[in-house]
Amino acid sequence: MKLSRTLIAAAVVAASSIATSAFAQAEQFFPLLSYRTGPYAPNGTPWANGKQDYLKMINARDGGINGVKLTWEECETGYATDRGVECYERLKSKPGVTYIDPQSTGITFALTEKAPTDKIPLMTLGYGLSVSQDGMAFKWNFPMMGSYWTGADILIQDIAKSLGGLDKLKGKKIALVYHDSPFGKEPIPLLQERAKMHGFDLSLLPVTAPGVEQKATWLQVRQQRPDYVLLWGWGVMNSTALKEAQATGYPRDKMYGVWWAGAEPDVRDVGAGAKGYHALALNGSGTQYKVIQDIMKYVHDKGQGTGPKDEVGQVLYTRGVIIQMLGVEAVRKAQERFGKGKVMTAEQVRWGLENLNLDQKRLDALGFTGVMRPLQTTCADHMGSTWARVQTWDGGKWTIGDTWYQADDAILKPMVKSGAEKYLADKKLQRRAAGDCNS
Repeated sequence: MKLSRTLIAAAVVAASSIATSAFAQAEQFFPLLSYRTGPYAPNGTPWANGKQDYLKMINARDGGINGVKLTWEECETGYATDRGVECYERLKSKPGVTYIDPQSTGITFALTEKAPTDKIPLMTLGYGLSVSQDGMAFKWNFPMMGSYWTGADILIQDIAKSLGGLDKLKGKKIALVYHDSPFGKEPIPLLQERAKMHGFDLSLLPVTAPGVEQKATWLQVRQQRPDYVLLWGWGVMNSTALKEAQATGYPRDKMYGVWWAGAEPDVRDVGAGAKGYHALALNGSGTQYKVIQDIMKYVHDKGQGTGPKDEVGQVLYTRGVIIQMLGVEAVRKAQERFGKGKVMTAEQVRWGLENLNLDQKRLDALGFTGVMRPLQTTCADHMGSTWARVQTWDGGKWTIGDTWYQADDAILKPMVKSGAEKYLADKKLQRRAAGDCNS
């Protein structure tokens, strides 16, 4: 009898252990690199909150992805490359790991060599290596929706449109005020190519990170008197640049920022002083979208929001939502091939990221009508979309223009191919074979 009870107890423990293990394995894990501290926190925080809230909403509304619950863990990088690598190394071996969003171009550069060995995809929406659009050279990088080359190209198109055509750029002076980091340097090759094509003069004005001291830079702007200033900033650098432009009398309606210089934290403290300032918009913002309303209903209205309710729907918050939606849809796509209702490996998610087809019908079903343009990735194209609009700060809010611009493939494709070939040669790597597209 005693033996029987012992055996029964052991069996119960074993069954419990198996059940616990099975439950743990039935969770799709999302590593979240973030920065809620330091000079970039005002921008990094809503971005991170949007990512978390979307995952919470998918669990609460849908019960996960075909029954697979989503879990996550944040790791604070402070926007520092070394800390980003440490976070990656700590989180990469967690069960059910999905992909990594480095949330920094510098961290992306460092992880690009690690990802192929670890077989973990890097999703870098609107940032990272511009040449990684070439999926035949960069199997594990996914610069979704745009790169700094596509962004710079669209800004030049918009300036040209305001002048009456690309031919009107000849003889103009354009200054790039940029964050002196891999992020800020990334658009330079495209701008140099456009300058050569259209005959405008390009000056490069680096700003030492984090960008709180720019007086010397804007002294140069005052001396050079450029017709336009392109602002490639992040965090406190953006509001500082706008304040310095105001102090030196540089017209804000002649300033154009990248999409990381076009959010609420960038202009809030400047207010009317930034009126007329333009910036790229990768995505819509506001609370009118169904996906945002669902987040309010299933997350914030239940007291489960990651951050304050009044930031829901803001520019960077919504971008975080988009990032996680793309990741969730990649898992869903992978499940269609590798097993519905199963936890996907990072390698399987990579295949899903490479085979996304988010047409307008699918975006509508997901609640993203008006938030973004349709996106379709392929083995060769890991970006999927190069569309963006230009928005203008009216002193109190952003007003988005109606025109959707698409980066010029005739310029970009040769640059991407050439840059990718150079990267492969430098690293002594080979292009993927066509058959690898099915792996």
